[in-house]
Amino acid sequence: QLRLVESGGGLVPPGGSLRLSCAASESALDYYAVGWFRQVPGKEREGIGCISYSSETTTYADFAKGRFTISRDNARNTAWLQMNSLKPEDAGVYYCAAAEALYSPSYCTTDSRSLKVWGQGTLVTVSS
Repeated sequence: QLRLVESGGGLVPPGGSLRLSCAASESALDYYAVGWFRQVPGKEREGIGCISYSSETTTYADFAKGRFTISRDNARNTAWLQMNSLKPEDAGVYYCAAAEALYSPSYCTTDSRSLKVWGQGTLVTVSS
């Protein structure tokens, strides 16, 4: 059974950068599409973007385009979310999630109903 653990959250000043990691254990991440989500105070959980298991497909929410980058290395069983030019409104709990996609190397999704494995989240605080 795949397990996901996020790390890399913390306190960063406005305009700063963070790189979040999503490490897989108990099973390989190879044939899973990975999505990133966040829940900021007062708002529902929202999708940030996703990456297919082949890395050939990445998609981003409008607020993430140009600032956030999703990548992965299947040999290291890890996916990352690089966040640049962070704003106070980016503060919240960040999650990764995975959907099995064995026969769909270009598939990825931020539909939370399709992502069956979730990490516990990592807290990002953006403040001076």
